[in-house]
Amino acid sequence: MTLQGIHHVAIICSDYTRSRHFYVDILGLRVLAENYRAERDSWKLDLALPDGSQLELFSFPNPPPRPSRPEAQGLRHLAFRVTDIHQQVERLVAQGVEVEPIRVDEFTGMRYTFFQDPDGLPLELYEISL
Repeated sequence: MTLQGIHHVAIICSDYTRSRHFYVDILGLRVLAENYRAERDSWKLDLALPDGSQLELFSFPNPPPRPSRPEAQGLRHLAFRVTDIHQQVERLVAQGVEVEPIRVDEFTGMRYTFFQDPDGLPLELYEISL
């Protein structure tokens, strides 16, 4: 098997309108497709990142909450690459998003920080050098 990269990450949200606003209007992801699936009473929103990877945002009636604290087994968080972490943090804070203090990875020396989507899903900004 030869994996080529990550195609998409799927997220199930509790409030489709609120999460759509967060990922499209606040994080600035581009909408590729948006479909309502009546038989499942579910929205599916395909979002693009500049590197070609995608997020799939789903809504379902009454999804169970995600256990997070203490950290649960499974996917821990989703990290986005950025080139200027301070600029991106300022942008998020201006939109009313709470962001943790910027930290430095002890092994790589790179800067990173965490924030949450509307459902409390941990998201990370990880600064890369160009």
